[in-house]
Amino acid sequence: MKFAIVVNINRDEAIALARKLITWLRERHLDHVFDAKSAEKLGVGNAAEIEELNKLCDVFISLGGDGTLLFTSHYSVTKPVIGINVGHLGFLAEFSREEMYSAIEQVLDGTYSIHDRTQLEAQVTIDGSIKRFTALNDVVVEKGAYPRIPAFIIKLDGEQLSSYRADGIIIATSTGSTAYSLSAGGPVIAPKSNVFVITPICPHMLTVRPLVISDDKTIEISVDAPPDGAFPLNCDGHVRKMLMPGEVITVKKSGEMINLVANENRNYCDILRSKLLWGREHKPGT
Repeated sequence: MKFAIVVNINRDEAIALARKLITWLRERHLDHVFDAKSAEKLGVGNAAEIEELNKLCDVFISLGGDGTLLFTSHYSVTKPVIGINVGHLGFLAEFSREEMYSAIEQVLDGTYSIHDRTQLEAQVTIDGSIKRFTALNDVVVEKGAYPRIPAFIIKLDGEQLSSYRADGIIIATSTGSTAYSLSAGGPVIAPKSNVFVITPICPHMLTVRPLVISDDKTIEISVDAPPDGAFPLNCDGHVRKMLMPGEVITVKKSGEMINLVANENRNYCDILRSKLLWGREHKPGT
Protein backbone atom coordinates (compact mmCIF):
# COMPACT_ATOMS: atom_id res chain seq x y z
CA MET A 1 0.00 0.00 0.00
CA LYS A 2 1.31 3.43 -0.95
CA PHE A 3 0.32 6.66 0.81
CA ALA A 4 0.01 10.11 -0.77
CA ILE A 5 0.62 12.91 1.74
CA VAL A 6 -0.56 16.50 1.37
CA VAL A 7 0.53 19.04 3.99
CA ASN A 8 -0.62 22.56 4.78
CA ILE A 9 2.82 24.11 4.39
CA ASN A 10 1.63 27.38 5.92
CA ARG A 11 1.15 25.79 9.35
CA ASP A 12 4.23 25.06 11.43
CA GLU A 13 2.25 22.44 13.38
CA ALA A 14 1.44 20.57 10.16
CA ILE A 15 5.10 20.65 9.05
CA ALA A 16 6.24 19.31 12.43
CA LEU A 17 3.62 16.56 12.32
CA ALA A 18 4.67 15.63 8.78
CA ARG A 19 8.27 15.16 9.94
CA LYS A 20 7.10 12.80 12.69
CA LEU A 21 4.96 10.92 10.16
CA ILE A 22 7.97 10.49 7.84
CA THR A 23 9.96 8.86 10.65
CA TRP A 24 7.02 6.60 11.57
CA LEU A 25 6.47 5.47 7.97
CA ARG A 26 10.19 4.85 7.33
CA GLU A 27 10.54 2.76 10.49
CA ARG A 28 7.78 0.51 9.18
CA HIS A 29 9.06 0.52 5.58
CA LEU A 30 5.78 1.93 4.32
CA ASP A 31 5.82 3.41 0.83
CA HIS A 32 4.78 7.05 0.63
CA VAL A 33 5.08 10.12 -1.59
CA PHE A 34 4.42 13.81 -0.95
CA ASP A 35 2.89 16.33 -3.28
CA ALA A 36 5.66 18.44 -4.80
CA LYS A 37 5.08 21.61 -2.74
CA SER A 38 4.97 19.70 0.55
CA ALA A 39 8.12 17.77 -0.38
CA GLU A 40 9.98 20.98 -1.21
CA LYS A 41 9.04 22.54 2.12
CA LEU A 42 10.06 19.39 4.02
CA GLY A 43 13.22 18.85 2.01
CA VAL A 44 12.40 15.27 1.01
CA GLY A 45 12.91 13.65 -2.37
CA ASN A 46 9.96 11.28 -2.69
CA ALA A 47 7.61 13.70 -4.45
CA ALA A 48 5.17 13.92 -7.35
CA GLU A 49 2.93 16.59 -8.81
CA ILE A 50 -0.38 16.54 -6.98
CA GLU A 51 -2.27 15.78 -10.20
CA GLU A 52 -0.31 12.49 -10.47
CA LEU A 53 -0.78 11.24 -6.91
CA ASN A 54 -4.07 9.51 -7.63
CA LYS A 55 -2.34 7.30 -10.21
CA LEU A 56 0.57 6.46 -7.91
CA CYS A 57 -1.05 5.94 -4.51
CA ASP A 58 -3.79 3.94 -2.81
CA VAL A 59 -4.65 6.20 0.15
CA PHE A 60 -4.29 9.94 0.80
CA ILE A 61 -3.31 11.55 4.11
CA SER A 62 -4.26 15.20 4.60
CA LEU A 63 -2.32 17.11 7.29
CA GLY A 64 -4.01 20.43 7.97
CA GLY A 65 -7.51 21.73 8.51
CA ASP A 66 -10.71 21.37 6.53
CA GLY A 67 -9.29 23.56 3.77
CA THR A 68 -6.40 21.17 3.27
CA LEU A 69 -8.77 18.22 3.19
CA LEU A 70 -10.98 19.95 0.61
CA PHE A 71 -7.91 20.63 -1.51
CA THR A 72 -6.74 17.02 -1.16
CA SER A 73 -10.16 15.61 -2.02
CA HIS A 74 -10.08 17.25 -5.46
CA TYR A 75 -7.06 15.13 -6.37
CA SER A 76 -7.88 11.95 -4.46
CA VAL A 77 -10.95 11.44 -6.68
CA THR A 78 -12.40 8.21 -5.20
CA LYS A 79 -9.34 7.08 -3.23
CA PRO A 80 -9.77 7.03 0.60
CA VAL A 81 -8.63 10.16 2.45
CA ILE A 82 -7.41 10.18 6.06
CA GLY A 83 -8.02 13.70 7.36
CA ILE A 84 -5.75 14.72 10.25
CA ASN A 85 -6.96 17.94 11.86
CA VAL A 86 -4.15 20.40 12.52
CA GLY A 87 -6.54 23.34 12.20
CA HIS A 88 -9.15 24.77 14.54
CA LEU A 89 -12.65 23.82 13.41
CA GLY A 90 -12.18 20.39 11.88
CA PHE A 91 -15.64 19.42 10.63
CA LEU A 92 -14.24 17.29 7.80
CA ALA A 93 -10.84 16.23 9.13
CA GLU A 94 -11.93 13.25 11.23
CA PHE A 95 -8.81 12.52 13.28
CA SER A 96 -6.77 14.46 15.82
CA ARG A 97 -2.98 14.50 15.74
CA GLU A 98 -2.93 11.94 18.55
CA GLU A 99 -5.13 9.60 16.49
CA MET A 100 -3.04 9.81 13.31
CA TYR A 101 -1.03 6.61 13.69
CA SER A 102 -3.99 4.49 14.80
CA ALA A 103 -5.99 5.77 11.81
CA ILE A 104 -3.22 4.70 9.42
CA GLU A 105 -2.97 1.31 11.16
CA GLN A 106 -6.71 0.78 10.67
CA VAL A 107 -6.28 1.38 6.95
CA LEU A 108 -3.31 -1.01 6.82
CA ASP A 109 -5.31 -3.67 8.68
CA GLY A 110 -8.39 -3.16 6.54
CA THR A 111 -10.49 -2.48 9.66
CA TYR A 112 -11.52 1.05 8.67
CA SER A 113 -14.88 2.30 7.43
CA ILE A 114 -15.70 5.03 4.92
CA HIS A 115 -17.91 8.11 4.96
CA ASP A 116 -18.83 8.58 1.31
CA ARG A 117 -19.73 12.20 0.58
CA THR A 118 -21.67 13.61 -2.36
CA GLN A 119 -20.02 16.26 -4.53
CA LEU A 120 -21.40 18.97 -6.77
CA GLU A 121 -20.43 19.28 -10.41
CA ALA A 122 -20.44 22.74 -11.99
CA GLN A 123 -20.51 22.90 -15.77
CA VAL A 124 -19.55 26.06 -17.63
CA THR A 125 -18.17 27.02 -21.03
CA ILE A 126 -14.59 28.36 -21.10
CA ASP A 127 -12.88 29.34 -24.37
CA GLY A 128 -15.54 27.55 -26.40
CA SER A 129 -15.33 24.20 -24.60
CA ILE A 130 -17.34 22.78 -21.71
CA LYS A 131 -15.43 22.56 -18.43
CA ARG A 132 -16.55 20.63 -15.36
CA PHE A 133 -15.47 21.42 -11.81
CA THR A 134 -16.30 19.46 -8.67
CA ALA A 135 -16.94 20.79 -5.17
CA LEU A 136 -17.34 18.86 -1.94
CA ASN A 137 -18.65 21.85 0.01
CA ASP A 138 -20.22 24.40 -2.31
CA VAL A 139 -20.48 26.18 -5.62
CA VAL A 140 -20.84 29.95 -5.22
CA VAL A 141 -21.58 32.77 -7.64
CA GLU A 142 -20.92 36.19 -6.09
CA LYS A 143 -21.25 39.81 -7.14
CA GLY A 144 -17.55 40.34 -6.45
CA ALA A 145 -16.44 43.91 -7.13
CA TYR A 146 -19.66 44.77 -8.99
CA PRO A 147 -20.88 48.00 -7.30
CA ARG A 148 -24.64 47.37 -7.53
CA ILE A 149 -26.92 44.49 -6.51
CA PRO A 150 -27.35 42.10 -9.45
CA ALA A 151 -30.19 39.63 -9.92
CA PHE A 152 -29.39 35.92 -9.82
CA ILE A 153 -31.74 33.86 -11.99
CA ILE A 154 -32.26 30.32 -10.63
CA LYS A 155 -33.87 27.46 -12.56
CA LEU A 156 -34.60 23.95 -11.28
CA ASP A 157 -34.83 21.24 -13.96
CA GLY A 158 -35.46 23.96 -16.55
CA GLU A 159 -38.23 25.71 -14.63
CA GLN A 160 -37.57 29.16 -13.19
CA LEU A 161 -37.49 29.18 -9.39
CA SER A 162 -36.90 32.86 -8.83
CA SER A 163 -34.83 35.94 -9.50
CA TYR A 164 -32.89 36.88 -6.39
CA ARG A 165 -31.35 40.31 -5.85
CA ALA A 166 -28.48 39.46 -3.54
CA ASP A 167 -24.73 39.58 -3.06
CA GLY A 168 -24.49 36.02 -4.32
CA ILE A 169 -25.88 32.49 -4.38
CA ILE A 170 -24.48 29.43 -2.60
CA ILE A 171 -25.29 25.89 -3.72
CA ALA A 172 -24.11 23.61 -0.90
CA THR A 173 -24.03 19.88 -0.27
CA SER A 174 -25.02 18.45 3.11
CA THR A 175 -21.28 18.32 3.88
CA GLY A 176 -20.92 22.00 2.98
CA SER A 177 -24.01 23.08 4.91
CA THR A 178 -21.79 23.90 7.93
CA ALA A 179 -19.41 26.05 5.85
CA TYR A 180 -20.19 29.26 3.91
CA SER A 181 -23.89 28.43 3.68
CA LEU A 182 -24.21 28.32 7.47
CA SER A 183 -22.52 31.73 7.76
CA ALA A 184 -25.05 33.11 5.27
CA GLY A 185 -27.99 31.83 7.32
CA GLY A 186 -28.46 28.38 5.79
CA PRO A 187 -29.55 25.30 7.75
CA VAL A 188 -27.34 22.60 9.25
CA ILE A 189 -27.94 19.42 7.25
CA ALA A 190 -26.86 16.00 8.47
CA PRO A 191 -24.22 14.31 6.26
CA LYS A 192 -25.45 11.81 3.67
CA SER A 193 -28.82 13.58 3.42
CA ASN A 194 -29.77 13.40 -0.25
CA VAL A 195 -30.31 17.13 -0.56
CA PHE A 196 -28.66 20.38 -1.60
CA VAL A 197 -29.35 23.81 -0.16
CA ILE A 198 -29.65 27.04 -2.14
CA THR A 199 -28.62 29.92 0.13
CA PRO A 200 -28.78 33.57 -0.99
CA ILE A 201 -26.04 35.85 0.36
CA CYS A 202 -27.46 39.07 1.89
CA PRO A 203 -30.68 39.06 -0.19
CA HIS A 204 -32.37 42.38 -0.92
CA MET A 205 -35.74 41.04 0.32
CA LEU A 206 -36.12 39.50 3.77
CA THR A 207 -38.67 37.00 2.44
CA VAL A 208 -35.96 35.30 0.35
CA ARG A 209 -34.86 32.34 2.46
CA PRO A 210 -32.58 29.30 1.97
CA LEU A 211 -34.21 26.44 0.08
CA VAL A 212 -33.48 22.73 0.56
CA ILE A 213 -33.96 20.64 -2.59
CA SER A 214 -33.50 17.04 -3.64
CA ASP A 215 -29.99 16.27 -4.91
CA ASP A 216 -31.36 14.84 -8.16
CA LYS A 217 -32.25 18.35 -9.34
CA THR A 218 -30.28 20.23 -11.99
CA ILE A 219 -29.73 23.87 -11.07
CA GLU A 220 -29.05 26.62 -13.58
CA ILE A 221 -27.68 29.99 -12.47
CA SER A 222 -27.24 33.16 -14.50
CA VAL A 223 -26.75 36.79 -13.57
CA ASP A 224 -28.97 39.58 -14.84
CA ALA A 225 -26.82 42.72 -14.89
CA PRO A 226 -25.49 45.33 -17.32
CA PRO A 227 -22.75 44.09 -19.69
CA ASP A 228 -19.95 45.75 -17.70
CA GLY A 229 -20.32 43.24 -14.85
CA ALA A 230 -18.22 40.13 -14.12
CA PHE A 231 -19.05 37.69 -11.36
CA PRO A 232 -16.73 35.15 -9.67
CA LEU A 233 -17.65 31.46 -9.87
CA ASN A 234 -16.10 29.70 -6.86
CA CYS A 235 -15.89 25.94 -6.29
CA ASP A 236 -14.84 25.16 -2.72
CA GLY A 237 -13.34 28.61 -2.45
CA HIS A 238 -11.32 28.53 -5.67
CA VAL A 239 -12.26 30.99 -8.42
CA ARG A 240 -12.81 28.99 -11.61
CA LYS A 241 -14.17 31.67 -13.93
CA MET A 242 -15.54 35.21 -14.09
CA LEU A 243 -19.11 34.88 -15.35
CA MET A 244 -20.48 37.42 -17.77
CA PRO A 245 -24.09 38.67 -17.49
CA GLY A 246 -26.47 36.12 -19.01
CA GLU A 247 -23.89 33.33 -18.98
CA VAL A 248 -25.37 30.11 -17.60
CA ILE A 249 -23.70 27.74 -15.13
CA THR A 250 -25.23 24.30 -14.55
CA VAL A 251 -24.85 22.62 -11.16
CA LYS A 252 -25.82 19.03 -10.38
CA LYS A 253 -24.80 15.98 -8.37
CA SER A 254 -21.42 14.61 -9.40
CA GLY A 255 -21.05 10.98 -10.38
CA GLU A 256 -17.93 10.70 -8.17
CA MET A 257 -18.10 10.42 -4.39
CA ILE A 258 -15.40 11.55 -1.97
CA ASN A 259 -14.40 8.74 0.40
CA LEU A 260 -13.30 9.94 3.84
CA VAL A 261 -11.87 7.44 6.30
CA ALA A 262 -14.24 7.49 9.28
CA ASN A 263 -13.34 8.00 12.91
CA GLU A 264 -15.50 5.52 14.80
CA ASN A 265 -14.79 7.32 18.09
CA ARG A 266 -16.81 10.37 17.19
CA ASN A 267 -20.30 10.98 15.84
CA TYR A 268 -22.07 13.89 14.21
CA CYS A 269 -23.92 14.96 17.36
CA ASP A 270 -20.61 15.18 19.23
CA ILE A 271 -19.19 17.29 16.41
CA LEU A 272 -22.08 19.76 16.51
CA ARG A 273 -21.80 20.13 20.28
CA SER A 274 -18.02 20.56 20.28
CA LYS A 275 -17.53 22.61 17.10
CA LEU A 276 -20.64 24.81 17.24
CA LEU A 277 -20.67 24.96 21.06
CA TRP A 278 -24.24 23.70 21.24
CA GLY A 279 -25.52 23.17 24.76
CA ARG A 280 -22.79 25.23 26.44
CA GLU A 281 -25.37 27.46 28.13
CA HIS A 282 -27.06 24.49 29.81
CA LYS A 283 -25.71 21.24 31.18
CA PRO A 284 -28.23 18.42 31.78
CA GLY A 285 -29.10 18.02 35.45
CA THR A 286 -28.28 21.61 36.39
